[in-house]
Amino acid sequence: MASLLNRLHAIEVATRPEHPDLTRALAARWEELPAHVKQPNQMLGKRMTGCEGTHGVFPKCNLACTPCYHAKEANRVRTDGDHTESEVDAQMALLRKFRGPGQHAQLIGGEVSLLGPDDHARALRAMMRHGRKPMSMTHGDFDYDYLVGLAIDPKTGERRFEHLAFAGHFDSMMYGRRGIKKVGAEVELNPYRERFCEMFRRLEREHGVTHYLAHNITVTPRNVEQIPQLVRDCRHMGFRMFSFQPAAFIGNQARWKDSYRAFSTDEVWKRIEEGVGARLHYNAEQVGDVRCNRTAHGIYVGDRYETLLDEDDPRDARVLQDFIAAFGGMDFKDGSRRLRTARCARAIAGHPAVLRSGAPWAARLVKRLGGPIELARGNTKAVTYVMHSFMDAKHVRPAWEMLQRGEMSEDPAILEAQERLQSCSYAMAHPESDTLVPACAQHSVLDPLENLHLQELLPARPPAERAPA
Repeated sequence: MASLLNRLHAIEVATRPEHPDLTRALAARWEELPAHVKQPNQMLGKRMTGCEGTHGVFPKCNLACTPCYHAKEANRVRTDGDHTESEVDAQMALLRKFRGPGQHAQLIGGEVSLLGPDDHARALRAMMRHGRKPMSMTHGDFDYDYLVGLAIDPKTGERRFEHLAFAGHFDSMMYGRRGIKKVGAEVELNPYRERFCEMFRRLEREHGVTHYLAHNITVTPRNVEQIPQLVRDCRHMGFRMFSFQPAAFIGNQARWKDSYRAFSTDEVWKRIEEGVGARLHYNAEQVGDVRCNRTAHGIYVGDRYETLLDEDDPRDARVLQDFIAAFGGMDFKDGSRRLRTARCARAIAGHPAVLRSGAPWAARLVKRLGGPIELARGNTKAVTYVMHSFMDAKHVRPAWEMLQRGEMSEDPAILEAQERLQSCSYAMAHPESDTLVPACAQHSVLDPLENLHLQELLPARPPAERAPA
C-alpha cells in the first residue's frame, strides 16, 4: 500500500504544471521584489525566477572590446577546464537551491571557446545536472571543427547534446577578429554573422543537433545609427533573439572610448523598431525593472513582424494574466509529450478562464499575421527583441554598499540604482557566501577583487615563465 501511495504521489507531483521547488522559488522571488515592479505584467516571480550567469570561471578573452565589462586583470588569468567545471558546478547548485529548476543560465566569461571542446562540454553538463538551460556566450570566432568537437563525442561518435544554445556577440567595437582585425561599420561583420549561423545549420544537417542562436551587440554613439540596417540585414540569418545593450561605464576604464550617455534608451528602441518595421510592445510584459530590460516577443511572416501581445489592448493584458494564473512557470519543453499534455490539462482545469481569453487572442493574432492561408505557407519565424541596459559603476558601487547595510539612499541617482538592483533579473551565484548577486554589482564591485585572486590561483603564465621583477 505504501509503495502504491508513493507512486501515486510521484505521479501527482510530476503532472503539476510547476515543480514544487519552482513554486516555492517563484513565491520567494515575488516576495523580495520592490513594490514598484509588482505589476500584473511582471514575469519575475510569476513566470520565471530570472536569468543566470557564471562568473570567475574563464575570465580571459582573445578579442579586445570597447567597452569591456570585465576588470583589466581578466586576461592575466589562464583558462582551466577543471577550474571551470568545479566553479560552474558549485554556482549552479546554489542557483538550483534558490531559483528552482528549469531556468536559463549563461556560460559566460571571458570567451567560452578558449575552453577546449571537452572542457566546454563538461561545463554544459554541469549546468544541466542542476536543472539549468545553458547558453554559451561567445564572440563566435571559432571554426566548425570546434563546434563538432563540442557536440559530438570524439571517442564514440555519439551526440553529447541534442540541442545547443549559443549567443554570438558581434559589433564594430570588437578588435582582433580573424579576417577583420578592425571593423569600420556593422555591415562589415555580416559575413561573420552568416558564417556563425551556417556552422550551426551544418551541425544540424550532419549530426542532428538542433540549436537556438541569439545575437548580442553593444550600442554606443559610434553604431547607434546603424541599428536599423543591422536588424534588416540579420533578421533572416537564423538568430532567434536580438539583444541590444547600451554601453555603460563598467569594467576596464582603459577601454571607455565614447560618451555613452549621448543617446537615451528610448532612442535605441526606436531604431530597433525602425529596423523591424513595426512597433515593439515592450510594456506588454515586464522582466524586472523596465529601466533595465525591454522585451518584445513576436513572429515574422516574411519581412512583416507582429508582436504576440499588444500593450494597448486590455484583452491581451487579460490573456497574459490568465496564462500566468493557469501555467505559472511551466516548462513546455520539459518531459515527454504525454507528461506535458497532462500538465497542460491540469493547468487549464485549474484556471479554465485561460481558454476563454486565449482562443480570441489566438484568432486576433492569426488575423494580424495575415490569416490562416498566409500562415499555412510556412513562411513564419518567431524572433524576440530585447534591450538590456547596464548601469555605470560609479552609481552601482555606493548603491550596492548601502543595500548591504540595509540603507536606501536619498540621492536620486543612487536610489534608482538601488531599485534596479533589487529588481535585477540577471543573477550570479556566490557559493562561498550563499548569496546571489546582480550582474551590475558583480562587474562593478566584485570582479576586480575576484580576478586578482584568480590571477594568483590561475596565472596566465606559470611562475617559472614570468619575467623577473
